[in-house]
Amino acid sequence: MQLAWLDRNEYPFHSNYYAINGHSLHYLDEGKGEPILFAHGTPSWSFDFRNVIKRLKPDFRCLAIDHIGFGLSDKPEQYDYTTRQHAATLAKFIVDLQLSNLTLILHDFGGPIGMQVAMQYPHLIQRIVILNSWLWSSESDPEFIKLRRILKCPIMHWLYSLNFSARFILPGSFGDHKLSKKLLLQYTKPFSKRSERHGTLGFLKSLIHDQDWFESLWSRRAILASKPMLLIWGMKDPVIKPGNLQKFQSGFPQAEVIRVETAGHFPQEEQPEVVAEAILNFMHSTPGGEWYSER
Repeated sequence: MQLAWLDRNEYPFHSNYYAINGHSLHYLDEGKGEPILFAHGTPSWSFDFRNVIKRLKPDFRCLAIDHIGFGLSDKPEQYDYTTRQHAATLAKFIVDLQLSNLTLILHDFGGPIGMQVAMQYPHLIQRIVILNSWLWSSESDPEFIKLRRILKCPIMHWLYSLNFSARFILPGSFGDHKLSKKLLLQYTKPFSKRSERHGTLGFLKSLIHDQDWFESLWSRRAILASKPMLLIWGMKDPVIKPGNLQKFQSGFPQAEVIRVETAGHFPQEEQPEVVAEAILNFMHSTPGGEWYSER
């Protein structure tokens, strides 16, 4: 796919496509070795993992999807954009590509999406890395109660139709390392037309309607109690705050923790070298792959 706006110096990868539900899901497949699968959140795409992938692909096979409705994947108007459907798509992708011994790298909405898949197919998952995400209902959270009133407001849906999330919410969620205008273009252009914004609106609706499903994932977390887990957290995240990290730690006491003190919601974009080194160290020090057996 030739796109005039896409910066191939920043994103120098070969594009692959997977057919699902009559549409094309774009994904990267870089490097060889033990597989690592990246799942992004909103309003983003595989681009935000690019610098981490560049660091890891000499030693590992790095796969990164664009959810349907995001990035370089199809963005149909009529589609099931629920979080559960994205999880079902990711599960089918893993099974059809015959992936196993996987390390999942999950960010934002990629957290509940990927964790659902991990609970469904725990025998295929070796390790889990989570960045600034959640896995439970926020119904009783006072901040979410206030936010939900805003999310339900028709004006918010109208703003999302104007690409509000990519143009304003995304750059506003950064910590000390702000996103340049040049890089912001790579996040806004995939949603440049009103017809390309159904995916981001779907995630907005998920926050309103899927809280019970999020809580059901939390209630099943014991399925993954034996999995090595790494939590990488941008501590200046104004969206998913450090209290969420503490809850993850309470539910997964086996998890290692890396706090990126100067980063906001996108530590993989703001501090990619820190994130990549943390993942490398985690891969090297946990069982399941050739790196561990050589130590």
